[in-house]
Amino acid sequence: METVATPVVVRRSRSGLGYGLFAAGLFQRGDFLAQYTGTRIPTSLADTLKSRYLFEIDSEWTIDGSPRTNIARYINHSCQPNAQAEIRDGRILIYAAEVIHDGEEVTIDYDEEYFDEFIRPAGCKCAKCAYTLIS
Repeated sequence: METVATPVVVRRSRSGLGYGLFAAGLFQRGDFLAQYTGTRIPTSLADTLKSRYLFEIDSEWTIDGSPRTNIARYINHSCQPNAQAEIRDGRILIYAAEVIHDGEEVTIDYDEEYFDEFIRPAGCKCAKCAYTLIS
């Protein structure tokens, strides 16, 4: 099990996003941020659920990350993310993809399937897309 040297905190994000996960210190590229935790369920079952907290490990297994104890569930989507998820030995680990400064929101790219089902219909609210709408 990896440990988080620099803590992260859950707090309100930008308008329309609810909560987010924020750095409470400086993270360097490659630093471990959090593990996406929850109940391991068959992917065939996950495909029938409407939960927004399902993270597919492979074609056979998915993590249902809906418990609030899963701090990684608060990581919001970005089309220009500063973190990335890696699957190792059936675990979903989140690492900094670039330097993340104290107070900066941690974001990942939710990938095409999730984006098409949940984000595209309402419009992407990530910082990159919000900036594009303004300019």
